[in-house]
Amino acid sequence: MKSIELKTPYLIFTGNETHDGYAKTGFGIVEWRRSLCKGQMSLKGGTVDLGLPPMTIKEAVDAKVGSLIIGTAAIGGGIPDTWLEPLEEALLAGIDIVGGVHTRLNSIPRFKKAAEKSGARLVDIRIPPEKLPVASGEKRLGKRLLTVGTDCGLGKKYTALALERDMKSAGMNVDFRASGQTGIMIAGKGIPIDAVVTDFISGAAELLSPSNEPNHWDVIEGQGGIFHPGYGSVSMGLLVGSQPDAFVVCHEVGRNQIMGWPNFNTPTIKEVIDRTVQIGSLTNKDIRCVGVSVNTSSLNSKEREHYLNKLSKEIGLPCVDPLKNGTQKIIDYLNIQFNNS
Repeated sequence: MKSIELKTPYLIFTGNETHDGYAKTGFGIVEWRRSLCKGQMSLKGGTVDLGLPPMTIKEAVDAKVGSLIIGTAAIGGGIPDTWLEPLEEALLAGIDIVGGVHTRLNSIPRFKKAAEKSGARLVDIRIPPEKLPVASGEKRLGKRLLTVGTDCGLGKKYTALALERDMKSAGMNVDFRASGQTGIMIAGKGIPIDAVVTDFISGAAELLSPSNEPNHWDVIEGQGGIFHPGYGSVSMGLLVGSQPDAFVVCHEVGRNQIMGWPNFNTPTIKEVIDRTVQIGSLTNKDIRCVGVSVNTSSLNSKEREHYLNKLSKEIGLPCVDPLKNGTQKIIDYLNIQFNNS
């Protein structure tokens, strides 16, 4: 039993897509894991450009591509008829097809037949591994940092990726642990936590971040929000199972209501810190907040600096916008707290 693992390197498939906004998965993989990307493949009429060399299936085989990743989602979340032939060609050539679209790849007979013939895999990212365990609650070796949020969709994945990048640049022993479909495609492995049956979420989190060397950090991608009326359960299960030594709160300037739930206000950052410590201390009594990551895209540079400095003084922790000025302040604080060099 293990997490989903993808074969590298990647060919990113964008189909007939003409709008960059529908290719966020592809752009995210290229931004964070460009070294794993050999090329991109579009179909007639497709204009999305990920900045990778265009590549045919034959060229992908010559380049020893392991997985063709569907980097765009068609309207409705299905597999258009125009995709069937090129994806079948990839399968017959022995290349895995990886998708997070709503239509399961394994539900398409011609794909299953092609995969069985060549030995290639159909990897539906939204489907978690089978026979996940119930959490044991036993302490694991190594250190863990979890990103949590005042709401959904405000930067938990990008914050975790930025932390991993900057920690590696600082010479630290660290790995990003993906808990969502796009994160899994970026990392090459992981578990889609929000697709796991509730009883097994914490057990899946234990599997996602197993024991490691004492000085190793797992930076775990958070999901949902513990104050969220719809998704709080996945957040709490991930928190308890992750047993984080440290956590970073993610927030967006101006987000005052839970997105999609207008009758619920977003909690304050302090409320998130307090509740995360309260719940997380069940499995790690030494859990602590080491900083705040803020999406300040609505502010200009002067406003951003003022906002982050003011917030830092109010809560007594480093506050950054990871996509504007990196996460070094949080890493410096983390090193002081955990006596890392």
